[in-house]
Amino acid sequence: MGQSDTVSTTTAGAIWVNGALRETDEASVSVMDHGLTVGDGVFETLKATGGTAFAMDRHLRRLARSARGLGLPEPDRDEVRHACEAVLAANPVAHGRLRVTYTGGTSPLGSERGTTGPTLVVALGAATVRPDTTAVVTVPWTRNEKGALAGLKTTSYGENVVALARAHQHGASEALFANTQGRLCEGTGSNVFVVIGGKLLTPPLASGCLAGITRELVIDWAGAEEADLPFEALGEAEEIFVTSSLRDVQGVHRVDDRELATGTRPGPVTAKAMRVFAERSAEHPNP
Repeated sequence: MGQSDTVSTTTAGAIWVNGALRETDEASVSVMDHGLTVGDGVFETLKATGGTAFAMDRHLRRLARSARGLGLPEPDRDEVRHACEAVLAANPVAHGRLRVTYTGGTSPLGSERGTTGPTLVVALGAATVRPDTTAVVTVPWTRNEKGALAGLKTTSYGENVVALARAHQHGASEALFANTQGRLCEGTGSNVFVVIGGKLLTPPLASGCLAGITRELVIDWAGAEEADLPFEALGEAEEIFVTSSLRDVQGVHRVDDRELATGTRPGPVTAKAMRVFAERSAEHPNP
């Protein structure tokens, strides 16, 4: 149960690029695309099961919010939905990662955007099913809850790459951040929940964490509460779990060198959240 917990294994053969499906070896964007040169873009990752993407409407709403926050034109949701459906139909996989990337498009070198319009890419990769529990580490770097990108799901993922590499070096699949105030925030690609005094708690959006789709549903379905928590809460929590589109609800059995009392099996609150999420998401694929 280490660094490969949620890694995609292969990329499917047909990719949507700017209005059409293309084979992988023919799919390309300009080397001058602003998403490549300066990380000027937003994205969504959706869990795909048997040709159906989970929570499509919620993901498309968040894609639009992120685009607005970055100052990009709002994407045409019907076009994005059509692109997702086309990619899913062309690439049957049992369990996959559907990735929607929307960038500032071809632009001059530098921070200013060009005038050619945004780039839209949709791709699908087969993914492994995560184990019930995993190990995480804490890192010394912080999330800037007051930054221009706070709460936006952008392609500017450099600090996540560095932090996740640190996690992998320590046999973990995720790294957890505090914010600049020393409050518990989030993981590189996940939200974090803790059980303290029997209560299921998660940092508020004001902490700078992403408004995760799975986070939102766990709050609704499992009765979690938002709470401003010190980073040190990870050391006293009775249970910890992380959530994301591909992890769903995944228990944590180790934080740094601390083994949780529940061991490699999810604790009772975590197990209930896992069960409720699995049942509700099966009943409502687009909640």
